[in-house]
Amino acid sequence: MQSGKARTRQWQLEYEPETPRTIDPLMGWTSSGDMRQQLCLEFDTAEEAVALCQGARNSVSLFEPHVPTPTPKAYSGQLQVRPQGAWSH
Repeated sequence: MQSGKARTRQWQLEYEPETPRTIDPLMGWTSSGDMRQQLCLEFDTAEEAVALCQGARNSVSLFEPHVPTPTPKAYSGQLQVRPQGAWSH
């Protein structure tokens, strides 16, 4: 498992979809004619992202980043003979 911290200190600006996605009848792929869904801008601070949206007269929804809480685990827990919980088989 890779759980690096690269690019986690930046703020991202993503546009809300203007049109719903459609399903291609031949291949079954999901597509959209809205090109702004492909755009993702990154900023160092939240104020820079909000200033760009207000300058372009776009509405803003600001979400605080999720801070994970690590749970300590022991390696010896993987080697126990008895199962920890109820077995469904």
